[in-house]
Amino acid sequence: MSVRQRGGQVSRKTERPSSPETSQDESQLLQQKKPGVRSEWDYKLALFVITAIAFLTRFWGINHPNEVVFDEVHFGKFASYYLQRTYFFDVHPPFGKLLFALMGWFVGYDGHFHFDNIGDSYITNNVPYVAFRAMPALLGALTVPTVFLIMWESGYTLPAAIVASALVLFDNAHIGQTRLILLDATLVFAMSVSVLCYVRFYKLRHSPFSRKWWKWLLLTGVALSCVISTKYVGVFTFFTIGSAVALDLWGLLDINRKEGALSLPAFGKHFGARVFGLIVVPFFFYLFWFQVHFAILYRSGPGDDFMSPEFQETLSDNIMTANSVGIDYYDAITMRHKDTKTYLHSHPDRYPLRYEDGRVSSQGQQVTGYPFNDTNNHWQLLPAQPFPEDNLLGHRVKSGDIVRFRHLVTDTYLLTHDVASPYFPTNQEFTTVPLEQADGERYNDTLFELRIEGAKGKTDFKSMSGHFKLIHFPTKVAMWTHTSPLPDWAYKQAEINGNKNVQQSSNVWYVDDIPSIPADSERLKKEPRKIKHVPFLKKYFELQRAIFFHNNALTSSHPYASQPMQWPFLLRGVSFWTQNDTRQQIYFLGNPVGWWIASSLLAVFAGIVGADQLSQRRGVDSLDERTRSRFYNSTGFFFLAWAAHYLPFYLMGRQLFLHHYLPAHLASALVTGALLEFVFNLDPIALEENVDGGSGKSAGGKAVAVRKPGPKTVVPAKERMGGNSMLALWGATGVVLGVVIWGWWFFLPLTYGKPGLSAEEVVRRKWMGYDLHFAK
Repeated sequence: MSVRQRGGQVSRKTERPSSPETSQDESQLLQQKKPGVRSEWDYKLALFVITAIAFLTRFWGINHPNEVVFDEVHFGKFASYYLQRTYFFDVHPPFGKLLFALMGWFVGYDGHFHFDNIGDSYITNNVPYVAFRAMPALLGALTVPTVFLIMWESGYTLPAAIVASALVLFDNAHIGQTRLILLDATLVFAMSVSVLCYVRFYKLRHSPFSRKWWKWLLLTGVALSCVISTKYVGVFTFFTIGSAVALDLWGLLDINRKEGALSLPAFGKHFGARVFGLIVVPFFFYLFWFQVHFAILYRSGPGDDFMSPEFQETLSDNIMTANSVGIDYYDAITMRHKDTKTYLHSHPDRYPLRYEDGRVSSQGQQVTGYPFNDTNNHWQLLPAQPFPEDNLLGHRVKSGDIVRFRHLVTDTYLLTHDVASPYFPTNQEFTTVPLEQADGERYNDTLFELRIEGAKGKTDFKSMSGHFKLIHFPTKVAMWTHTSPLPDWAYKQAEINGNKNVQQSSNVWYVDDIPSIPADSERLKKEPRKIKHVPFLKKYFELQRAIFFHNNALTSSHPYASQPMQWPFLLRGVSFWTQNDTRQQIYFLGNPVGWWIASSLLAVFAGIVGADQLSQRRGVDSLDERTRSRFYNSTGFFFLAWAAHYLPFYLMGRQLFLHHYLPAHLASALVTGALLEFVFNLDPIALEENVDGGSGKSAGGKAVAVRKPGPKTVVPAKERMGGNSMLALWGATGVVLGVVIWGWWFFLPLTYGKPGLSAEEVVRRKWMGYDLHFAK
């Protein structure tokens, strides 16, 4: 590698603006080849061997353990719900779960087992668990050759492709996650296929709108849809490909591009094709999986409570709608909070004069949330103005009505006022007052507006199905509760207060029962219920709101949660399964050697970019234009994929685990293979344009490849490298493979769950203080 001062004798070619994608400008030699020259048998042989080993490492001993492991309690359960057509709720899109259900359907499983507890026996319950685990194992095995193909199609040498794929092939985290009924194998495979398809599409940029060009563009879109239809973190893959596409389009817009300027209508065609293939097509495929989800799950199930009453009316056998009864004024009712399931409750005890922080209360009667059914939960629903005595009963309560509530046991009236609640100084205290005050100076404070969720006009108020917010009429706060219990003076019951954020979804309540209705009342007689139809998009948007709300609510602590800063250095793992009798355990952990190599080379890449930019500022070319173009465009694209799949996790407040790093780790493996080739200075032979066919020497005596008239084709890396020796690169590859395979083998018992290890053997594997079991 030569260092040249700008302004010297060595001329510099103008670099064509390009995508941060694979440097196909450098991997495409403009040269015609004779038939049979590009058989590349060594790549094909390596691909076959790597694929075979990938299947072996993923499928070996897949029947162990024959018990429910870690999050199989969730995703196995969801497959059973699909097969039983029972509605459930999950924070992930349906595609990956539908694949498990499809596998269960293939083997004739009826979904009778619900995967309730870690350690439950598959054998005793007659569950085809090997078939379920075979699905992610298949996708995990195919991910390895996909990584190899990405490197091959990007024009890298065989050693570089082997290193990149080996870092995934012999990684304990990728193996461990793909041998169980989990979603990450689908996510990582779809992410890698998206990158591969885009590489293939980008290589055809000189043949726009050809059949192959359209094929790979559309396949990229389909793969992207599979990523985001598995987990919403798939949006990071969209960002990666989208950034490459944006820079590619920016290059096409350049009026000075060497292929000739594009007219604005021609550029519009390019832009429109990419929007269609990479946005419209993925979005409709993404919607399609939700349509399948809704079509399959037509029976009432455990997911009902997450959805609105209107949504639940689309499900057969729904208990809520089947038991729904219209509510009249003067009915005695019990009200429950939709999220916490606590009853609105009151008892004669009063709030203390002062709270622990020194704030003063009203010393009014306590209004709390109580988890059990009790007569102190009974409230009589009254109109704001009483009806005439001769027309007192039979008036149906409707959405938007102004109402009052009388606590039957203590004969007091519910109110809220401008006094701070026990735990929230910004929220209002709820209490009750006797009739004299309720009908006197405190009358306005006892008025509440009943707002039924999703109601149109004066909708009838019903038990169970009438989810509502109780809005204080004078102060416009909503009745709300939460999970933190009050102190002993309130018997550890839940706090009830007035929430100023009326739009908050956790303000919702429902009537659980109407104990005042006689058993023989006409109101309890049910008419045959018809399944309600709700438009697909309305159901879809409601489900999206529920998904994002509950996803953001996953903030509670977990003993094996970790922070993004810990992932590249593999500072901790996750205990998946243990068996005390045999001392066997499955501990989710990557291959420390492979992860540390990949993370180190990520830092090396950033350092090289920084040094190159600094040297250019000082007028020194430390890299020739061909090497720089390949380094920035190809390795830079892989680095972008790593950053896009890793850095956003720093902005998330939800629970995070090591498996969230797997897509980024795959990208780091691509960077490692590419950078290994760069470090050993395999300088590709130059590209000489506008020269007739044949080969020859440049002015400096360097070998060049010249262009013949005709279509542009891709030349294998070994031909692109000319006569450069790859002995050093092969040697480095051998060293990397050796240490990576050793690391995989050393931690293998923790990945496969067997054999059991002695205390001494466990201690030897606690490299970074990993919290392994049976260390004593």
